[in-house]
Amino acid sequence: MQPQTEIVASGNAQIAVEWAGNGRPIVFLHANVADRRMWRHQFDTLSDSYRVIAFDRRGFGETRMVDEPYRQTDDLFAVLDQLADSEEAAILVGCSRGGGIAIDAALAAPKRIAALVLVAPGVGGAPATTPISAVQRLLDATAAASKFGDLDKVNRLQAALWLDGPLTKEGRIGGEARELFLSMNAVALATPSLGRAIEPEPVWDRLDQITVPVRILCGTLDIPHIKSRCEQLAARLPNSQLEMLNGCAHLPSLEKPEHFTERLLTILADCHESNYQMIRQHDE
Repeated sequence: MQPQTEIVASGNAQIAVEWAGNGRPIVFLHANVADRRMWRHQFDTLSDSYRVIAFDRRGFGETRMVDEPYRQTDDLFAVLDQLADSEEAAILVGCSRGGGIAIDAALAAPKRIAALVLVAPGVGGAPATTPISAVQRLLDATAAASKFGDLDKVNRLQAALWLDGPLTKEGRIGGEARELFLSMNAVALATPSLGRAIEPEPVWDRLDQITVPVRILCGTLDIPHIKSRCEQLAARLPNSQLEMLNGCAHLPSLEKPEHFTERLLTILADCHESNYQMIRQHDE
């Protein structure tokens, strides 16, 4: 189905949105080194069965930063208000920072969210970690390149960390996936920082309040402390399952789009059945 583009106002920002299809809304929330294009294969495939929605957060893709305080969840709900059926709760699919926003949204407005699919998510208030040496070397090199304004080198180093994985060979992922990563992240790196994101209260100790189905995905080649956090997250959420994706790093939807879409379709069917069982138990 041919996607439609739309601009959604949130505060003084103009949020660039793409949508297609009908049915239960699924909203894709991108990572901080990408934009809505990281979900292209999933967006195109799922539009046959769902109302799929993907948008660029402020400072990414086609959405510019605005000099004002804002909440990431307010931008998300503004998109939902305009493009989703208000009577049907949405499924949120979020990667990295996008996954953290999905968790925040489920706590802020639980009746609006039917399920969460979280890919190596960030979680507010999660215990502090110490990166392993391979990760720290890449972080230090990135900070030095950024200090000297070498955004091309920053981009290359971030591709090594997030796309390839810190314990693999740089350039492990090539071709269109790497070109798209570098293109998306270049936009984010070049965008001037304006405004201030108002962070919600830490959620780590409130995760037991999320009762909808949650499925957590993490690549076996991802940063080790992120893998550990996903395991801890699965243990703290009352209705969750964790699945490790072999041979993937932090961005499996970009690295292995066909495989990730296949897994996502299975997860969505499983979440639908889980919600049905919850409703039956409630009625009984």
